[in-house]
Amino acid sequence: MSLTFQAVMVDLKDDQVEAQVRELSEEDLPKGEVLIKVAYSSVNFKDGLAGLKDGKIVQSYPFIPGIDLSGTVVSSENDRFSEGDRVIATSYDIGVTHFGGYSEYAKIPADWVVPLPEGLSLRDAMIFGTAGFTAALSVHRLEQAGITPESGKVLVTGATGGVGSMAVAMLAKRGYDVSASTGKQSEHEFLKVLGAKEVLSRDEVYDGGKIRPLSKGKWMAAVDPVGGDSLAAVLSEMKQNGAVAVSGLTGGTKIPTTVHPFILRGVSLLGVDSAYCAMPLRSEIWARLGQDLKPDDLELLVNREVSLKEVPQAMEDIIESKIRGRVLVKVEE
Repeated sequence: MSLTFQAVMVDLKDDQVEAQVRELSEEDLPKGEVLIKVAYSSVNFKDGLAGLKDGKIVQSYPFIPGIDLSGTVVSSENDRFSEGDRVIATSYDIGVTHFGGYSEYAKIPADWVVPLPEGLSLRDAMIFGTAGFTAALSVHRLEQAGITPESGKVLVTGATGGVGSMAVAMLAKRGYDVSASTGKQSEHEFLKVLGAKEVLSRDEVYDGGKIRPLSKGKWMAAVDPVGGDSLAAVLSEMKQNGAVAVSGLTGGTKIPTTVHPFILRGVSLLGVDSAYCAMPLRSEIWARLGQDLKPDDLELLVNREVSLKEVPQAMEDIIESKIRGRVLVKVEE
């Protein structure tokens, strides 16, 4: 008997993208060596874009979005995995060109699958998801650049978003002096609970005016999931030999900066690529997420938990900046 299951699919209808739950069979899934019964997924900004016609994420319809998933192996054509293994699959082409995690079952190439590390449950893994992985990789890159808790203040922009809130909690866990920036006045207390010693308004980082090539040095390091003009302002305020880990573009793709921060203060701009991060480093980062980068109270980062039927609304909410922290998708009933 063919396996049947529920999944959220996006499709074009009357020249608009519509997301709804449909019943599918195993034959509808793409090729992949590992069949996974999905337990949890999450909602990321990229997932929200998958619900927009001009989101430039989905390339063909109908399609199952969801760039993250965790679950249990049902069957595997690859010797690395066996029935009953608990696993994580994020990034690569999942939820972009390959059917994603908003589905009770998923077929994933074995090279994209990570065994669930010690210290994490399947639920924990998706509270982190791509956002948490990106935040952890940002912290890792800063530490590789020589940044330590003793170095000085670390700024996190877009701090109420998935990557930003995760970065605040992780840096605080590691003992850093964290300054969090947000455009949401109502969330200042939330960021302090996560461990920020100082909370700044978005305008205190960049007020929309002309950006000076160099300003007074304030930060030794920064985690920036925003990009655009805000990133240029942050670069101008970095201290000598500071470093900025950049992973996002919600503020724009262009950086109106000069060479001055780099050649006069030795500032490093560190790119964070979580999508195609090599598997050895990917495994190392996931292991750290179960250990020294795991916040003491991971549940603080959960905005809400939704079912598959509630995913379309959550996709809209994240695009409209109505979410702080993480939206967890409970797929397995």
